[in-house]
Amino acid sequence: MNITIIQAAMTHDKENGYKGSVQFEVEGHKHPYEITLQLNSLRGTTWDYSLLFAKEPGPEEQIHAVEAAIEQDDDLFDSLIDAAAATLPEEEQEEAQS
Repeated sequence: MNITIIQAAMTHDKENGYKGSVQFEVEGHKHPYEITLQLNSLRGTTWDYSLLFAKEPGPEEQIHAVEAAIEQDDDLFDSLIDAAAATLPEEEQEEAQS
């Protein structure tokens, strides 16, 4: 699945861990998506996420296809995390990406 990042951001604080969001387009899909990410290092090392259409609703089968791709393709999911983490100060980027 080919994606293009539109916008990304991430924040970090000790209480809530890492929180990020990435807006992206998928080749062949009409509407962009937004994924929100959260990693609370006190609870573990697994990223939680939520996937939505970024601007207006689109076909349900397309969002299901994107969600399936994120679940199956670690490189795709990692690229979304990396895009958000790249917006952090340099000293925090490595921790967020590991």
